[in-house]
Amino acid sequence: MSSISTAPNIDDLREAQQRIAPHTHRTPIYTSSLLDDIAGAQLHFKCENLQKVGAFKARGACNAVFSLSDEEAAKGVATHSSGNHGAALAMAAARRGIAAHIVMPENAPGAKRDAVAAYGATIVDCAPTLAAREQTLIEVLQNTGAHAVHPYNDGRVIAGQGTVGLEILQQLDELDTVVVPVGGGGLLAGVALAVKSLRPEVEVVAIEPAGADDAFRSFGLGQLMPQTAPNTIADGLRGALGALNFSIIQKHVDTILTVEEATIVSAMKLQWSRLKTVVEASGAVSFAGILEHPERFRGRKVAVVISGGNLDLDNLPW
Repeated sequence: MSSISTAPNIDDLREAQQRIAPHTHRTPIYTSSLLDDIAGAQLHFKCENLQKVGAFKARGACNAVFSLSDEEAAKGVATHSSGNHGAALAMAAARRGIAAHIVMPENAPGAKRDAVAAYGATIVDCAPTLAAREQTLIEVLQNTGAHAVHPYNDGRVIAGQGTVGLEILQQLDELDTVVVPVGGGGLLAGVALAVKSLRPEVEVVAIEPAGADDAFRSFGLGQLMPQTAPNTIADGLRGALGALNFSIIQKHVDTILTVEEATIVSAMKLQWSRLKTVVEASGAVSFAGILEHPERFRGRKVAVVISGGNLDLDNLPW
């Protein structure tokens, strides 16, 4: 089984799929002939917005929590999160009957804060910077003795997120490309590992907001670059790319593209109106990449990962 600090392999992903099956959904794939016409491609939307807690994060959190020994789990778990990972860890902890401590930036969306609280977790506020999040988490760990579960730079979390890729390959026989949003990189690393381990001929393309492009820069330069003042409505993609994830991404991802904010909003609107499903800005980024770079995908059969659907309905970006 993968540990916190070691990269998972395909067997770890298969173990994770078995471990989390009682606690997560096998999410559906949606299609739309109208969106196919707009894109000039055959699109298959993997709807992780319909996952438990409304995001793929439920997979990694459940894999991490349910792989803990009873002794490790006794003092609970803790993390920092702008929302989705925090809610996922709170949900997984509640299912296991242990405490969860979630460090959240003061500007986290109200809907995501409410979701964390609804699962019974303790919320600890911090300033809206990555440094403040990490320092506050250190203090929480010292005060509680809880077990840390990093949002993305954790082998167990990556293995859990990689089950999205396993499901896509189980649901779609023929496939040319998988498109995945990237922020911290846990989802991208896991999906890329699954795809390239089982169907290496399938292309893996990551999409990132231009206003938070550390993964794009890191991939292009071949070394991990810091996230600098991310500015995007895709709040789930503002985190810095993790080192463990980057090593997997370098090996298994074919390319990373960026998208502008207006395209993210357009993608959201189209998915809401044509797929009849609620998609958050971060979840729309993969489809936005297809809209902004149509020549890369034209004529191809493409799996498009919708990573989540949690957002504040009183503060929509249109």
